[in-house]
Amino acid sequence: MFNIPEELKKLPEKPGVYIMKDKNDNILYVGKAVVLKNRVRQYFQKTNKTERIKKMVSQIDHFEYIVVDSEMEALILECNLIKLHRPKYNVLLKDDKMYPYIKITLNEDFPTVRITRKKLNDGAKYYGPYTNAYATRETVEFLNKIYSLKQCRKIFKKGKVETPCLNYHIKKCLGVCSGKVSKEEYRKLIDQVMAVLDGKAEDIMKLLKKEMEEASQKLNFEKAAELRDKMSSIENLLQKQKIDNFSENDIDVIGLVKRLDRASIEVFHIRNSKMIGGENFIFKEVGDEEESELISTFIKQYYMGDNIPSKLMFKQELKEEELIREWLLKTSGRKSIEFKIPKKGEKLKLIEMAERNATIALENKTDAIENENILLELMQVLNLEKIPKRIESYDISNISGTDMVAGMVVFENGKPKKNEYRNLKIKTVTSQDDIACMKETLRRRLKYLVDSSLEKNPFGPKPDLILMDGGMTQIRAAKEIINEYGVDIPVFGMVKNDKHRTRALMTEDGEEISISNKINLFNFVTFLQDEVHKTAISYHRKLREKKIRKSELDSIDGIGEKKKEALLKHFKSVEKIKQASIEELCEVDGISEKIAKNIQKSLD
Repeated sequence: MFNIPEELKKLPEKPGVYIMKDKNDNILYVGKAVVLKNRVRQYFQKTNKTERIKKMVSQIDHFEYIVVDSEMEALILECNLIKLHRPKYNVLLKDDKMYPYIKITLNEDFPTVRITRKKLNDGAKYYGPYTNAYATRETVEFLNKIYSLKQCRKIFKKGKVETPCLNYHIKKCLGVCSGKVSKEEYRKLIDQVMAVLDGKAEDIMKLLKKEMEEASQKLNFEKAAELRDKMSSIENLLQKQKIDNFSENDIDVIGLVKRLDRASIEVFHIRNSKMIGGENFIFKEVGDEEESELISTFIKQYYMGDNIPSKLMFKQELKEEELIREWLLKTSGRKSIEFKIPKKGEKLKLIEMAERNATIALENKTDAIENENILLELMQVLNLEKIPKRIESYDISNISGTDMVAGMVVFENGKPKKNEYRNLKIKTVTSQDDIACMKETLRRRLKYLVDSSLEKNPFGPKPDLILMDGGMTQIRAAKEIINEYGVDIPVFGMVKNDKHRTRALMTEDGEEISISNKINLFNFVTFLQDEVHKTAISYHRKLREKKIRKSELDSIDGIGEKKKEALLKHFKSVEKIKQASIEELCEVDGISEKIAKNIQKSLD
């Protein structure tokens, strides 16, 4: 049996890496130490610790350690073990998926430019990794398009194919397979591609401009136009990359923001005074970890070999600055790496811009997490079989049985999906009967889920949950139509108190489920109920106003469609037209004094 107090006594006073494990031998935490004996003992002493570390210590069953010769070796080993095992209580980059690289197969006579998720030691040139797969794919497509590069993965020899494929005929490829371009000419294009990715496109622009002018002088206008279009495309890309008046030419700018137990890091990659990319990373469960520690952790996990620039810029002073710098130098093979911590000017503004981007990314992620938690809570409260990712709700609006309408709202992943909101005029009900109106509404909605003969479904996919704006009668009406169509959709009601405020959820048996003590869920249900009510009543009001405008103005002698529209455009409503004087009415195009008097007389 592992006796922690006894094992602590045996720890050596040497540098090394320690590995904390639970009773199942799972790795909880990996850390480095200048003196193992001192550092590991601190975990088991009554000193101030973060909540995360307290929780980790409570699960430690035993620990292991590896002694090394220097703190530098300890740092390298720590980084390798964290990347390999991704321990639960180390502060980690949240996403451990393999990010895409742009790969240029320089090991081939006619290289291709493509996306890969694996970086191999195969003689190819790799750019990245990039977190934005869409932007990476867009860049590769752009480069292949403007340079008409080979896109098939076959290795061709000159003259091997007599007839090139379709890509050549539609000007998507230079016809490498049939020897239409030499190896030397093709390599020049690949060099231009690499220059663009390196942020050195100005030289390429000068070269293309020179070639364009030469083509024009030789009256080869088709070639000149082709080069002009290529320059225009690259110029558009440069506009996205350029940072005005920024003096640094090989630097990564790191911005960090921290909120509750999460932190977000935004990295701007700047090469030759141009931003060639930006990436975002999320740390989770950071507790009260200091910002400087988070920056250090990020640097150790993110930078590897050929992705290390000559300068890094951030706001925080690092506790292990010289040690981390030494490690980066050893990893990259560079002669020098500079850390910049600006206090004012353009450099500080750039860090603040990175922080703003980090804040947006963190807020977006946090919102998604909160919504997911609310839906999970709703699933548990209603005892549903799955998370209700798509929720629909309906409400009826009318005044004394006239202009009866229904409103439908859709929430997906906890957010309103307004492009799928629907308004329906009630067609079959002639008296004030909200239940009959609701049945008609649901029949019109649900029939698209079961009748394959119907064309395009205007209502979207099957909902995971229907929340009715009302109590037992509304729920039973909905269940009747759901059973009629044989679809399986859970239905609950949203009931209000005497002051028309959300009170609880209701089952089809009339049982009320209180949610007043679940503040986030309560606010969500209240918002949804208000949204469906607002949607229905707004549509009803719109129809009534349209009807009123039509009946009152259309009965006036001398007022046709054009004059009616002119009046409404000028005064905005019939009520304001009623209040207008003869002089004010005559200000509208086409309205004479005689017609103005007719308007006043009729509306009075």
